[in-house]
Amino acid sequence: MSQQTASPVEIQMNGPDIQQMLDTSVLTTRADKFIAWGRKNSLWPLPFGTACCGIEFMSVVGPRYDVARFGAEVVRFSPRQSDFLLVAGTITEKMGPILKLIYEQMLEPKWVLAMGACASSGGFYRAYHVMQGADKIIPVDVYVPGCPPTPEAVIDGIMKIQELIASGRRRPVQR
Repeated sequence: MSQQTASPVEIQMNGPDIQQMLDTSVLTTRADKFIAWGRKNSLWPLPFGTACCGIEFMSVVGPRYDVARFGAEVVRFSPRQSDFLLVAGTITEKMGPILKLIYEQMLEPKWVLAMGACASSGGFYRAYHVMQGADKIIPVDVYVPGCPPTPEAVIDGIMKIQELIASGRRRPVQR
């Protein structure tokens, strides 16, 4: 004579247990909030490092500061696979069109962080061949000051980008 036993799933689904499970286990949210949560916690940065700040970014992704804690460890070197452009270093007039092309090749939604004094405002270079900030050619969401900025400041800038993503705010349209 064979004895049939209920599986654990069937046991949980009997009677009042269903209501208790629904009350304690099911989460509901708006789709846009859920999508923003996923985007916020899985940034794929594209480092556009041209000078000292490009080298400093290496310490941010290294084991000591571990930007992976914030979901931004998958560094990509293709604009089509990235949603977060990190401009680090001096932007010369010859590099400007290349930076703009890279930005335009990124799919929406995309965010930009200008890391360091040179990417933010031209730094101490006041010459005809140096662009006075990345925002002269592409829109920038967050500026991180410093020459070079500390890894903590860069991580703070990444967290500001995450706040923008979570809140759904976008940068103002720049012309």
